[in-house]
Amino acid sequence: MAEQPLSELIWALARADWDEANALVAEIGRGGWVGGVQVIGAAYTLAVHRYFDPDATPNEVAAWVAAARDKYQGGGALPTLEMEGLIRAALGEPELIENIPVETLIAVEIFILGQLFIENPLTPSEIEEFVAEANEVAAEYM
Repeated sequence: MAEQPLSELIWALARADWDEANALVAEIGRGGWVGGVQVIGAAYTLAVHRYFDPDATPNEVAAWVAAARDKYQGGGALPTLEMEGLIRAALGEPELIENIPVETLIAVEIFILGQLFIENPLTPSEIEEFVAEANEVAAEYM
């Protein structure tokens, strides 16, 4: 079932287990990301809504992206405009992601999701609830 490795990826990101997350990304990628866009997208959107104020300004989003990129070794290689656009899209400007390739979209969502979990750690029971909610939301789009 495609859902299991995707759920495991969300758990790994929530635990900041980067080795496990990288291994799962590779495994899921070999399978063609079946269901991945929906599940990761749902988890990403839920996390953005939990972290950012719904009225976050473009400047606030840009400041968060700059700080996240600065914390990450090699962060200069991350696509700034796409990162900002994906956050703003989750907050209500979906047109900002129309021209972002799926591979970039998934990679950026995974990175931002991991960063949001670092900044807002969840307990195991909260992770369980979060994964269940992400899978439920994703099921609506599969």
